[in-house]
Amino acid sequence: MAKSLKSEWKQVERIVGGALSEDLISADVTTEALIPTNIRGKASILVKRDGIVAGIEVAKEVFRQVDSSVRFKALVKDGAKVVKGQVIATVRGRVASILKGERTALNFLQHLSGIATETARYVDAVSGTKAVITDTRKTLPGLRMLEKYAVRVGGGKNHRLNLADGVLIKDNHLAALRSRGIRLCEVVKRARKKAPQTLKIEVEVGSVEEALEALSAGVDVIMLDNMKLEDMRKVVKLVKGRALLEASGGITLDNVRSVAETGVDFISIGALTHSSRALDMSLELEP
Repeated sequence: MAKSLKSEWKQVERIVGGALSEDLISADVTTEALIPTNIRGKASILVKRDGIVAGIEVAKEVFRQVDSSVRFKALVKDGAKVVKGQVIATVRGRVASILKGERTALNFLQHLSGIATETARYVDAVSGTKAVITDTRKTLPGLRMLEKYAVRVGGGKNHRLNLADGVLIKDNHLAALRSRGIRLCEVVKRARKKAPQTLKIEVEVGSVEEALEALSAGVDVIMLDNMKLEDMRKVVKLVKGRALLEASGGITLDNVRSVAETGVDFISIGALTHSSRALDMSLELEP
């Protein structure tokens, strides 16, 4: 399975089951009223805009849970580049079952493929630089694992999956502690002492001065939040590789190349998961 969902498959099954329960497929009054259970047919899933496919196995799982006798045939793998009008999968079986699973399967495919497609655009935009495109925790509740998977399919990397994945000291953490007279060096020292030793420590800063303070405190990663390009370049020059640098905030396709060319190591983009446009698709039954 591309970019691998194998280790998380039980969670995929739960997510799909929840989505089908939400749609009340067992009470599809339209299909139950109109479509006899013995009618069988074939449907094709086609894309209506160029992009990158993600979630093909998730769509297959939807139809498996609706009706295990339905046969889903993927014609592409996750990560494939597709063009408008291309058929990416076929579904055979009871027409009633196909109709009950149609919307849920398309919802997953369109959403995840949209994230993969947008991620690939950012990855292409910084090609040739050392900058790595990463996501954030700005995800839809309950779908984070799948959305971060889609980012990987698009060529990006994952930042923290959850709050246990790393120490990220943000502005509000610092504000709460500075109000008690605790300086950044002491904040980092506390984190080193109390957090698991295998975790990196990252600090969010908004100025060159704060970046140097974080560096002197011995952090592993410095997040340059909404910083001007000229200030980013200054930080890169002053840090000289003694800590990893992450640019974040206000990143768009129009400026991501310029940000990458400052020399930062990572560029984190919340919009990959919270604002990507779905890759439009449709399921069409054959006459």
